[in-house]
Amino acid sequence: MELIARQAVEGFITGLHKSPFHGFSVEFAEHRQYNAGESTRFVDWKLYGKTDKLYTKRFEEETNLRCQLVIDRSSSMYFPVLNSPTPEHPNKILFSVYAAAALATLMKKQRDAFGLTCFSDHMDTHTQVRSSMVHYQYLLTELEKLMRFDQPEKGVATDIAGSLHHLAEMIHQRSLVIIFSDMMDQTENQDMNFSALQHLKHAKHEVILFHVKDKNLEENLNFDNRPYRFVDMETEEVIKLNPMEIKENYQKMAKNSRIELEQRCGRYGIDYVEADVNQGFEGILLPYFFKRQKLY
Repeated sequence: MELIARQAVEGFITGLHKSPFHGFSVEFAEHRQYNAGESTRFVDWKLYGKTDKLYTKRFEEETNLRCQLVIDRSSSMYFPVLNSPTPEHPNKILFSVYAAAALATLMKKQRDAFGLTCFSDHMDTHTQVRSSMVHYQYLLTELEKLMRFDQPEKGVATDIAGSLHHLAEMIHQRSLVIIFSDMMDQTENQDMNFSALQHLKHAKHEVILFHVKDKNLEENLNFDNRPYRFVDMETEEVIKLNPMEIKENYQKMAKNSRIELEQRCGRYGIDYVEADVNQGFEGILLPYFFKRQKLY
């Protein structure tokens, strides 16, 4: 996993501290009185207007970035069910695991701090953010535990809203929160999920949502013209039907659902990335990284 993750980031790492996520390098600590001859770069002019005295801002530099990698590990993330998924032909959980490993490798190279959170119907794993090699190896071990495809856990539901609300309460410092999820749960009111995402933004975090899906099967419903037995991987509910009979209406509903999610993320200032596993994790991450590098 470490080798593949390193290969994914080598192409766009041009040097330390040139992070496409740069922007969290320092935190304000306190004011101190300005001394004649110093640079006026950090003078607090608003405070000068109120007090008629010159003060400069002092900062604490802890890390270039604090990043929390968040992975949905519910049963639906193990779709499509493959005997031996590979980085070239992954299912949703494998895509998310390798993408998270590549991001952790990028953070480690830049001496940024990173942590991991995994959730299903509750928060399963949560680590604090650190930048050490020991922490990096520990995260890779935790990620590898999600790749046990011989006996994937069945009937594990998703509580996106509850898990993200809990996460927002646990992260006390401004961070970059990167979420990998198919955004499928049993919540009929999707407003609850959007409220949880908005909670993270309200706490001053930058949020990136990788909406992980197998677009060919889950949105386009490209199956052969014959009866199928569909099993809900989270509730194990069974439906028997011919996909061709509902394909047109299903495609419209799936497309409208995706557009609503993308538009609402845009209104909340959340960066939405459609992550089709058929493109491979490098095919999604690399263009997105280059896009972000142009913004900073």
